[in-house]
Amino acid sequence: MSATMDKATVEQVDTTPTERNPALADIEYGWHGNNRVTLLENGEEYFPRVFEAIRRAETEILLETFILFEDKVGYELRDLLVEAAQRGVRITVSLDGFGCGELTTDFLASLSDAGVRLQMFDPAPRHLGIRTNWFRRLHRKIVVVDGVIAFIGGINFSADHLGDFGPEAKQDYSVEVKGPAVVDIHHFALLQSGRPARAKYWWQRRRSRRNELAFSDHDGQVRLVYRDNHEHQTDIEEVYLQVLRSAQRRVVIANAYFFPGYRLLREIRNAARRGVEVRLILQGQPDMMIAKLAARMLYDYLLKAGVTIYEYCERPLHGKVALVDEDWSTVGSSNLDPLSLSLNLEANVLIRDRTFNRELFERLDHLSREHCTAMPENHAPRGLLWRMTIGFMVFHFLRHFPAWAGWLPAHKPRLKPFSPPTAVRSEPHEPL
Repeated sequence: MSATMDKATVEQVDTTPTERNPALADIEYGWHGNNRVTLLENGEEYFPRVFEAIRRAETEILLETFILFEDKVGYELRDLLVEAAQRGVRITVSLDGFGCGELTTDFLASLSDAGVRLQMFDPAPRHLGIRTNWFRRLHRKIVVVDGVIAFIGGINFSADHLGDFGPEAKQDYSVEVKGPAVVDIHHFALLQSGRPARAKYWWQRRRSRRNELAFSDHDGQVRLVYRDNHEHQTDIEEVYLQVLRSAQRRVVIANAYFFPGYRLLREIRNAARRGVEVRLILQGQPDMMIAKLAARMLYDYLLKAGVTIYEYCERPLHGKVALVDEDWSTVGSSNLDPLSLSLNLEANVLIRDRTFNRELFERLDHLSREHCTAMPENHAPRGLLWRMTIGFMVFHFLRHFPAWAGWLPAHKPRLKPFSPPTAVRSEPHEPL
């Protein structure tokens, strides 16, 4: 059996910050109409669509993912990428050094040897058996094929997104996008991969009219928003704040890791207080217990304002989706927690389309009514001194966390190209 990826398998490159090209920096993408957006729920819908697009690829594949496992999904993806590379498709795959830290050298080398350009975001060796690269993760999940079809959402390339994985199979969502908005997703993916991309003109760079970030006036509209650790640190959070302030009838948020900052909590509460039907769907059977405990610390604050909270208890919820009223939706990789809102690299699409909104609402409505437990307003005692003290500490932690998070870690993670070791390798593993 091959050893997992370690420091020796990644070419060490200079991580000193370099001069940024002003023509490519500070991009803020706009709204595009006439798109066709398809909601994909769980791996059963997502993987076949992505794999078919890869099979049909003619010129280029760009792929970013937080997690890629050596299981039946990972092996199928690898084989399809190898086949595509062998027929001349140019492929760049960007993986996170923490989420993909268990991949073996043989698995990675089989891709590299076929001509796939592999990159690891912030790879790091274990110290005393413990991984140290916890913060500022490449958390995006994006696939762009031939510049004409894009996939974006929360689904990783792992078998635990399939129902047959068992009780730990994740509930999750992604979208397939076809149309003019793919041009921007493709441009963004090229820039993030380090590949050359056409320069954006000055009026396509970061706009000062922030009130345009979340809104468009017509159906079929799609906009890419992202979070980085430079000029776009709060873009996704600002979108949520804007749509919550404008909501008139309903808000539904399904989010795996719910521990947002005070501003978001306040706008969720305020929407409910002015009569908007606000529904949260959160983890009831989490893959990490701390996620459930953290979210429950906020329940009383929201329940007292009239927010309805459901816990999904059939299996772990991994989705990051939301809708407002009858026409606005978002799907992407960003949770509403300190890691996603303050540290990780994230990407969401905003969608203004009544048909898509209705389908997403119907699926979330069925999930909450048939497979979730509603939290009663008096689910926990109130008024005790210890609860007031904890609440005070939590709110102030949330208020100041983004500023504190900027100090950690001290280094600046970078993409590093994978270089196959010169030593003779064992044969790649066969899928189980």
